[in-house]
Amino acid sequence: MAKSFWGGIFMKSPYIFKHFEPKIKGEGEQPALFLFHGLGSNEDDLLQIVGDLNHECHIFSLRGPITHHPGYAFYTFVEEGKPEQGVFDKVISVTRDFIREAIEEFHLDPKKVFVAGFNQGAVIAQTLLVVMGSEIRAAAALSGHLPQFVKEQYAIKNLSESRIFISHGEYDYDYPIKWSENSKQFFEENGAKVTYKTYPVGHGVSTDNMKDFIIFITEDLVSTIH
Repeated sequence: MAKSFWGGIFMKSPYIFKHFEPKIKGEGEQPALFLFHGLGSNEDDLLQIVGDLNHECHIFSLRGPITHHPGYAFYTFVEEGKPEQGVFDKVISVTRDFIREAIEEFHLDPKKVFVAGFNQGAVIAQTLLVVMGSEIRAAAALSGHLPQFVKEQYAIKNLSESRIFISHGEYDYDYPIKWSENSKQFFEENGAKVTYKTYPVGHGVSTDNMKDFIIFITEDLVSTIH
């Protein structure tokens, strides 16, 4: 059963989030997947893409801290898709702390922490991989990009042990596909293992995209999820 928390009840974080415990209770620490929704959505949105990952993963789906009709956002922006840096810097810092605290609070496996997002959430997921490095086992960025100021100003952690799944719609006119191609190039140049896929859709996540995302995450899980 999912639990909805105002983070401060259990943790210091201000985030509201939903938490699903693994359906298969293993011994010791278990993997965790952190989800970040897109602009104007909420913490329920990406739960549809996890498939059977919740059999052995903790699932944390976070609500963006900024109200943006009809839902929420993780950051404000100066133009479509491009974050306002001052707000974005603070959100990345708070989100990094949330993940670290969740590892302690919920006894997660620190070697199997995954992050995934769509739209704004994909921007968050990519940036978390940059700033946390080996603290994140793998990231999935669905229809997003990595801001230029992150590439130029952030301290980039060692990504040689990191994996990232980058996907994009070939007919995406909200976030141009060139943005994800630039992300692919950045992560490859910095030593990450990149899986890059495109799909004949617009700004959205197709069924094939969901399947490929699940396959990507399960590569790092102990057992095969059916």
